[in-house]
Formats: sequence, structure tokens, C-alpha cells
Amino acid sequence: MISNQILQKTIDGMSSISGVGLAIYDSDCTMQAATISEAQKYSGDVRMFLESGADSKSDGDMHFALARDDGRIEYIILSQGDSNILPVIGKTVCFQVEQLIVAYRERFDRDNFVKNLLLDNMLLVDIYNRAKKLHIDIARRRVVLIVETGDHKEGDELERLGTLFGGKSHDFVTAVDENSIIVVKELGDDDGYDEVERTAQQILSTLSDRKSDAPVRVSYGTIVGEIKEVSRSYKEAAMALDVGKIFFTEKSVIAYSVLGIGRLIYQLPIPLCRMFIKEIFEKKAPDDFDDETLITINKFFENSLNVSETSRQLYIHRNTLVYRLDKIQKSTGLDLRVFEDAITFKIALMVVEYMKYMEEQDF
Repeated sequence: MISNQILQKTIDGMSSISGVGLAIYDSDCTMQAATISEAQKYSGDVRMFLESGADSKSDGDMHFALARDDGRIEYIILSQGDSNILPVIGKTVCFQVEQLIVAYRERFDRDNFVKNLLLDNMLLVDIYNRAKKLHIDIARRRVVLIVETGDHKEGDELERLGTLFGGKSHDFVTAVDENSIIVVKELGDDDGYDEVERTAQQILSTLSDRKSDAPVRVSYGTIVGEIKEVSRSYKEAAMALDVGKIFFTEKSVIAYSVLGIGRLIYQLPIPLCRMFIKEIFEKKAPDDFDDETLITINKFFENSLNVSETSRQLYIHRNTLVYRLDKIQKSTGLDLRVFEDAITFKIALMVVEYMKYMEEQDF
């Protein structure tokens, strides 16, 4: 169904050019758009015309015409004014509306196709057949971006992103749930992840003036070379969005390719995580440390286990840092200056973050 806003714009233009009053009614004779004052009062006349079975009809200063979609009546056009030009104006508006119907139907078909493609709801042969029918190139490079707007949508995010990518007929903007918008971006042969990152930043900029305090986050999957692989890029982007909330909370844009070990941890069952923490830390668990100790540990990891650089950045004496590391070793049995122990501890910290996040989701 064409939006009332589009219908109104169409007849506003025609009415301004022709000087004829216009109104559009749906098949239930409900007024959808009008330049005629109190056009709703003519609903009875519209119904009488519809029941007459005629395709068009003139009645004094009014003319009625039908706009169809594959033979099915979609709209009734009422023209009011100079009777000499009413039939021409009525037919012209019908033609414009019917062209809009065709364009919207194709747009709906493409949107429906993309949704089913993302959700893996089609067989491979159906993907190729429908893509060909909709004139969608199957061998173009594409990437999927997910834009999470949260529970506080303002209602126009999908439209705004549709406008952003509207001039690019090979890009698709759709939604499969209430909290996020999906962009299937077509890339040129020379475009890489720098271009994808620029697109993500452009999306953030477009939505930066939202009144809602809910942050906008963008994730994206890997670049794929065939349309059948688009669903994989979507699944990767979805995982990147979830993993990013756990391990990359400070980032507004997160790529699947940078998830690292967090991607593996995210797929572990919670009972296995608890068993791992219990077996590794017989004494003090990672989340039992105070803030000062955790800051020290994280800074030590950031500096690749370099004691001198870490102590410099923390503005503490080297011996103070060594003392803290010795204290951690006594309480956990792990010496963070030893690479293997440091890896074990880092993974444990990430596992604890993952467990906390999953526990919060259960409430």
C-alpha cells in the first residue's frame, strides 16, 4: 500500500498544475488524500460509483476513475472542477497512481526477498530465480551492517536510513525486528573494510541527532562475493553486535573481524564457563579483585606484559608493580609475567565478563 503522504504529494502537484480539486479513496471508500475541502463527505458518491461497475464516470462538476493493480481496484480518484478537463485529469492521476503501485509492489517484493535471504528462509535455487526476477545481481560484493537503535526507537530511523541509501538502488535497508535496522551494502571491486567503516560512521552521523538517550551501535560482518552468502555476513554482524556489548562496550562500531577470542568465548555454554573458572582459580576468582588491582592487570596486558612501561603509565615505581604482581600470583597461583599464565588469566577475565552479561540477560 502506498503511504498517504506520497499520495498527498502526488495530487498536490497535479492539483496545483491543473487547478482541479482531487481526492483519493481506497477500495473501502475511505478518503486517503485530498486537495478538496471536506472530501470525506463525498464517500457516499464514491461508493455509488464503485457499485455501478463503471471504470469512469462524470457527474456534474465531479469525475470518478479507478486505479487498479493487476485488475484489482486499489483506489478511486475523484476530480472536481471544470467539467471539460476532468476526464483527462482523472485518467492522468490514475496513471500516476498505478505507476506508484507498481513501484511500491516491486519495492515490497525486493524487501521481502532480502528479509528471507537474511534469515535463510529460501532454497538456493529460489534465491537465484527470485534475484533474477527482481533484477538483483547475484555476483556483486556485499556486506551486512546491523544498526541497533534499542527499545527507544523514535519511529523514523528506518526512513532516515532509507533516504541515506535511497539513491543507491543496489543497497537495501530493511528490518527484521523492532530494535534494529539492517543495511545490505553493495561494494565496488576496489572497496574494502575502510569503505565499510566509513559507511558505519555515516550511519552514526545520520542518527546522531536523535532525542533518545539510547546509544546507536553499528556492527558489520565480512564482505561476501555472492548473494547466497549474504545471510552469513548477517549472522556475523549479529554476533559482532552481541559480543561487542560484552567485550567492546566503549565502541559504537564493531566489526566481526576484530572479535578475536571473544567470539569463541561467546559460544561457550555457561556451565562449562563456571567449571573453567572453578578449576583455574581455586582461591580467588578474577572478579574478586579491587578496582586498583584490575586496572593494574588490564594496563599490564595493554602493554604486552612490559613491567617498565606499565609502571610508567600507572605513575608507580617498578617495585610497586612487581609487588602487586607477586600478590596476584599468591592469591591465584598465576604469574602474569609468564606468557602462558597471562593468557589463562586474560581468558578468565573475559569468561567472567561473558557470564555476568548472560546472567543480566536472564533477568
